[in-house]
Amino acid sequence: MTKPSMSFYNQAWRWHFYAGLLVIPFLIMLSLTGIIYLFKPQLDNLLYADLLWVPQGEQLLSADRQLARVKQAYPQAAISQYLPPLDAQHSAQFVVTEGGRKLNLFLDPYRGTLLGSQDAVNNLQAIARALHGELLAGKVGDRLVELAAGWAIVLVVSGLYLWWPRGNGLRGVFWPRLANRGRLFWRDVHALTGFWGALLLLFMLLTGMTWTGFWGESFADVWNRFPAAMWNEVPKSALQARSLNTAQGQTVAWAVENTPLPTSDPHAAHCGQAMDSAAPAAAPIGLQQILDTANAKGVMPGYSVTLPKGAEGVYSIALFAADPRNDATLHVDQYSGKVLADVRWQDYGAVAKSVELGVVLHEGKFFGLANQLLMLAVCLLILLSSVSGLVIWWLRRPQGSLGVPPLRHDLPLWKTALAIIAVLGLAFPLVGASLLLIAVLDWLLFSRLASSRAVLER
Repeated sequence: MTKPSMSFYNQAWRWHFYAGLLVIPFLIMLSLTGIIYLFKPQLDNLLYADLLWVPQGEQLLSADRQLARVKQAYPQAAISQYLPPLDAQHSAQFVVTEGGRKLNLFLDPYRGTLLGSQDAVNNLQAIARALHGELLAGKVGDRLVELAAGWAIVLVVSGLYLWWPRGNGLRGVFWPRLANRGRLFWRDVHALTGFWGALLLLFMLLTGMTWTGFWGESFADVWNRFPAAMWNEVPKSALQARSLNTAQGQTVAWAVENTPLPTSDPHAAHCGQAMDSAAPAAAPIGLQQILDTANAKGVMPGYSVTLPKGAEGVYSIALFAADPRNDATLHVDQYSGKVLADVRWQDYGAVAKSVELGVVLHEGKFFGLANQLLMLAVCLLILLSSVSGLVIWWLRRPQGSLGVPPLRHDLPLWKTALAIIAVLGLAFPLVGASLLLIAVLDWLLFSRLASSRAVLER
């Protein structure tokens, strides 16, 4: 095998360095916001106990009476969602928009007392989730997070290849060399956190990628397929269920995001009458009837009800459960109360089931506190690996420069690594496109500047 030229080694080393420097700030941000969202139940109970908890009463008010109470208090507000109490000691919640501001309203379901409100967009958890998903920058932010996550996958895989022992023993790879100080100590820290955390980090990155707007949607379009018979006789709108999810909160599970939203028929409730456009529109059914439908269909507590938008909108009952086997997504005609679609765990394909399980593990929900602590450990490993990588760069940077550290002399042949990166570039198109852009920029600018500087230093 012919040894690659030194310029190729230099180019590969520069690419690895610049990619790492690009990705590290994103990984730090994702880890910190992930930790906040990971402990959402505990933080919410700490910060909003007065809104979430109520003394148990004798009789729950019907959902319709609760809705009337909210309309009385906020007559100009548009009500978009209702979250029934989780249990006998929790409040009910309505999501409304008034004057362009989205609010979470908390109601005592026994006494009809409004407990208070919360800005649905500008609160700790909503901001953490929006930062985690799209940097508070919409589609552009989503693409940047996806690009950073894709490059992080490349760095983990190439890092494993780069750090794999090559006849120098196992110290510094499987366990630290405690006698080392300075750069070698930080190099071992970086290698060990990368090695021991690699599989968990890849798991976190891949499960997170399924929610991204480009790769995630494309992946869902391929693998989230349901029997055609489930939708053949259902009137469908142009919207998909993913329209119910926002950057600040999730309503429906990933597995059903690309399913169509059905439409309600304003004349469907007129039994025995001719169905034509001249027939008077039926009155919408009450919110309590939707709750009765959810209970009759065996939907577990913790679900939300999204209210219809417009004359053809539907009620959407959605449960994105800690145990995905309890997931439920039902769409109900707002006039007749007919269940137009009912999607459960057993309707998911094998890939969708795997992704849903991965997502709840990613979010620390599947097996309680132990799951949260495991994901916390992964976040801390990511932070330690990121910080140690920055320290290594700082200690090895050229004297008086913020540029690329000098090339290591024990690098392996990069042909295998290059093949791995090429495969990952094909698997993640944004990464592949950015890789081509970096290659062009490196050829046109960076490598020439480096050559010119080397000539001047002679």
